[in-house]
Amino acid sequence: MTTPLRVLGTSWCSDCTRSKRFLDEHDVAYEWTDIEADESAAREVEAHNNGTRVVPTIFLPDGTILVEPSDAALAGALGIAL
Repeated sequence: MTTPLRVLGTSWCSDCTRSKRFLDEHDVAYEWTDIEADESAAREVEAHNNGTRVVPTIFLPDGTILVEPSDAALAGALGIAL
């Protein structure tokens, strides 16, 4: 995938750490933004999650948005065989 994913999350979130580890292990390019350091990113997460800060919120280049995806759901969305 040539266009990087956008991963919005927090430094303390275990699901964010797991998703970033999965992406790293599969050489998937992504841009990480900590929503606690970037208020516009926090508002974007809230806009896509009914006003809540559910993370990770992952934006794929095709417009798909994944919220707290399992590794299997992330693999499926990216076409990665597990």
